[in-house]
Amino acid sequence: MGRWGLWSGYVAVALWFHDAIYDVRGKTNERQSADWAIRTLAACKADQATLERVEQLILATKHDATPIRPDEQLLVDIDLAILGARPQRFAEYDQQVRAEYSWVPGLLYRMKRRSVLKSFLARPSIYSTSYFRERNESQARVNLSGIVGPIS
Repeated sequence: MGRWGLWSGYVAVALWFHDAIYDVRGKTNERQSADWAIRTLAACKADQATLERVEQLILATKHDATPIRPDEQLLVDIDLAILGARPQRFAEYDQQVRAEYSWVPGLLYRMKRRSVLKSFLARPSIYSTSYFRERNESQARVNLSGIVGPIS
């Protein structure tokens, strides 16, 4: 991953903060996480360019965002890496997601979850970087395809 150079530092900081504020029912988790990152980094005397870049990176992890820059693509791919995990780990992850959303009635959960997973499968590539495409894409498609049918 050496090709990422200075970006890797920004990406690492953004990873620390990107889900720092996480309310399963919340709609502004990324914004709140970015705000907290900015406040924390500003208190540590980070320069304005760092504050802006980390904020942009965190906001790139929103589900409706499209990562454009290479560092955004890397961060989002790291965030999605679990989709390409070994089948047993992916199954555990899927059960953990269901537990997080246990307050959502079963039928509604299945419909929404299926929609989310199908949206990943509909992409030409789940991952934006060649690094993650080469390592995770095939398994991610197997994992997602295996769960789209029997979501419970």
